[in-house]
Amino acid sequence: MARRSKQQVNYLDLIPVRADLAWSADEAGIITLEIENRGLMNTIAQKVFHKPRISYVHLDEMGSFLWPLIDGQRTVCDLAAPVKERFGEEAEPLYPRIAKYFQILASYNFVRLTPKS
Repeated sequence: MARRSKQQVNYLDLIPVRADLAWSADEAGIITLEIENRGLMNTIAQKVFHKPRISYVHLDEMGSFLWPLIDGQRTVCDLAAPVKERFGEEAEPLYPRIAKYFQILASYNFVRLTPKS
């Protein structure tokens, strides 16, 4: 029985596409995402435990800088250049950090990562 080798995903070559979420920026430029809690379990939690219909996710400074730059055209690697320019040494280690950031955004379905065509 042959073992399947895990294929490594290079997040730097993927193109992030924002999910259809409402978002806003405050005076300081911090982005807040508005996540609607849908589904049967969320409806029950809202009725029984008085959970909110909309959750608010506040991005950090670097995430707030990146969010408006996500246009569905640029790769994660392309988005790293303006981050390096804006934050300099504060963004280091840049590539592992930005790859992990987009991996987390994708796990919460805030972005969809598509391969370059």
